[in-house]
Amino acid sequence: MLTRLAAVLALATLLSAGLSPEETAATLRFCLRSDPKTFDALLVEDEPSGVIRYLTSGYLIRRNRLTQELEGELATKWQISEQGRRIDFQLRPSLQFSDGTPFSCDDVVFTMQRLLDPALHSPVADSFLTGPLLNQRAVQTSCAGANAVTVRFPAPVSALADQFDQVAIQSAHSPQKLAAVMGPFLVHEYKPGTHVLLNANPYYWKSDAKGRKLPYLRAIRLDIQQNRDLEVMRFRKGELDIVERLDAELFERLAADLPQSVSDAGPSLDWEIIVFNQAAKAPLPAYKLRWFRSTAFRRAISEAINREDICRIVFRGHAQPAAGPVSSSNRFWYNAALKPDAHSPTAALQRLEKDGFHRVGGNLVDRDGNKVELSLITNAGSKIHERMLALIQQDLAQIGIHITVLSLDYSSILERFTRSFNYEAALMATTNVDVDPNGQKDVWLSSADIHQWNPNQKSPETEWEARIDKLILAQTETLDRDKRKVYFDEVQQIVHEQAPFIFLVNPNSLGAFSRNLKNVSPATLRPQLYWNADRLYFSGT
Repeated sequence: MLTRLAAVLALATLLSAGLSPEETAATLRFCLRSDPKTFDALLVEDEPSGVIRYLTSGYLIRRNRLTQELEGELATKWQISEQGRRIDFQLRPSLQFSDGTPFSCDDVVFTMQRLLDPALHSPVADSFLTGPLLNQRAVQTSCAGANAVTVRFPAPVSALADQFDQVAIQSAHSPQKLAAVMGPFLVHEYKPGTHVLLNANPYYWKSDAKGRKLPYLRAIRLDIQQNRDLEVMRFRKGELDIVERLDAELFERLAADLPQSVSDAGPSLDWEIIVFNQAAKAPLPAYKLRWFRSTAFRRAISEAINREDICRIVFRGHAQPAAGPVSSSNRFWYNAALKPDAHSPTAALQRLEKDGFHRVGGNLVDRDGNKVELSLITNAGSKIHERMLALIQQDLAQIGIHITVLSLDYSSILERFTRSFNYEAALMATTNVDVDPNGQKDVWLSSADIHQWNPNQKSPETEWEARIDKLILAQTETLDRDKRKVYFDEVQQIVHEQAPFIFLVNPNSLGAFSRNLKNVSPATLRPQLYWNADRLYFSGT
């Protein structure tokens, strides 16, 4: 079997016209948006590299993307103690890396030491650094036997076990170094600008209920393709097997022709939001800064926008009105007591009038007679945002507010957000990958640089931001999940009442997959369609 597989894959590297029929039968094919920036699993920041890490790496613990619960992988069990400062793992015995090198506690020690080496600058390490006094070099990882590992931190780490979902175990002894992996696939070939080809890992440790070794697939071919329309066309022709993160328009087109191939898994974790610039250093007129810092103004804007229209017209029914920072698909952390602001221009005007605003003809003016006109920036080339903004302009015109849209490229938006602060408001799409609120903590802490509406505060400038700071820190310091939920429910309530972000909608997780591809179980967490790649197979193979 392995000899035949090697021959098939070797032939594939020589064929300029594409994959052979024999190889295609057991090769899953989908696209990356760009070339991966790294094959080092501890340095992943970009999405393409993250896809390869997900498919090739082995982990002590993984979050099941369907159930959203943690499950043991290379570790059979784990225990947290010392108030979140220590975690003990029991490792599965007799496992091997993809080159046959035995797996042991030495590999976990090596991985943690490398991960937390300040010289590496691993983005994954940041999730363990919850306290201002936490010293990366003070983390102690030691073997408590051939199949037992202890990791001690100098300060409590909130949701400690959850953080290991992103820690890919690397080999301490393999001659192949970082190329030796423990996931279901391994990198076989990379042609920049063309594709990444992954082979089945011959030493992968999992088997199915009947004892058949996994993965079922022989290989995965990841074509590098930026053009979304071309990607969908190739899917229609049967050249690709999976398309994830479809927009509503492309989804509806595919649904009309291939209704059995499309999947709407429900609301994603992602946000579509409006943020107003409240930074004191922003080069804005003082009266506009007063508007943006007014809770009444922000809440009125929220009430004036028709979220149902955005869901129906822009997303064609494939989105849900949002009430706050946690989507309803996040089963544990969602605060079900919160409801999206109902569309009511009347209620919006009443709220504004109490704050000193009033109508003069068709215009809204503030107490000093300044017409309420503002610019709203968004990313250029986004059809979704163009359509959303057309509706938002109409909604706000009903209460006398005039919006000018500025479409900017990504680098220009980043410069305004992080350096010049030269913007008034922005429509943003935010991608969330963590179900745990620790993934959002730097958004809510007033001292953080991605506290977007008013970043890097030396001390909280409002009472409600000070309260959020305390709640965020409190939920990081307790091991009791239910207490953490109480704290973060209050954070969600405050955010809803104060509206530093106006949460508009949670777009649905939309995708499509070949009808011949079996065992697909669409999930709202990413990856949506191939999270169980080791168990996917094609009918007839």
